[in-house]
Amino acid sequence: MNVLTFVEAFFSDSAHWHGYDGIPTRLLEHVQYTLMALGIAAAVGLPVGLLTGHTGRGGNTLALIATAARALPSFGLMVLMFVILGLGLAPVMIPLVVLAVPPVLVTTYEAVRSVDPAPVDAARGMGMGEAGVLLRVELPVALPLILSGLRSAAIQIVSTATIAAYVSFGGLGRYIVDGLYQRDYEKVVGGATLVAALALATLGVFWAAGRLAVSRGVRRSG
Repeated sequence: MNVLTFVEAFFSDSAHWHGYDGIPTRLLEHVQYTLMALGIAAAVGLPVGLLTGHTGRGGNTLALIATAARALPSFGLMVLMFVILGLGLAPVMIPLVVLAVPPVLVTTYEAVRSVDPAPVDAARGMGMGEAGVLLRVELPVALPLILSGLRSAAIQIVSTATIAAYVSFGGLGRYIVDGLYQRDYEKVVGGATLVAALALATLGVFWAAGRLAVSRGVRRSG
């Protein structure tokens, strides 16, 4: 049997569309993990990235932190958190947040630092305060690049959230982990296909968000 046959068999099986192990339930769980981890990462990374980007201070420290965080293996960190904290949502969220913070933090910093200094200086010359310069001048111009950092983080979370199944949580990773254990390759391929589809859908959401949130003038200049 080839991969397409496995995919067709998985999605045509009505048993996969109902109950606690059905596709709607597992998809909702996976989306919930993703939104929660991305929300925490954004709450940490965006303010720090905006502030350091605006002031121009701390760039080397951010690069060091980002490099260290990216070097941590997500699965190993999850197992360690599971041993320390026990069964719960925290051992799953911590590795996902650690994975997502660096792209949000570094990209936000670089986005603000890359803003043309001319309008920034003009705003200051007109008496605008630092908060106004950041929020009304720098942020609108930096927004496309900031969204790209959030998009990158979201895709990484979607792909990596499958590890939640290794500590008895749900999500689309259940199909992959259970399928490997049961040698049910139809389930493995179906789960992997769903993860890939969700990643593509995430790209589409961020594309739409960019069209809605970024002004036309900024899109043209980019």
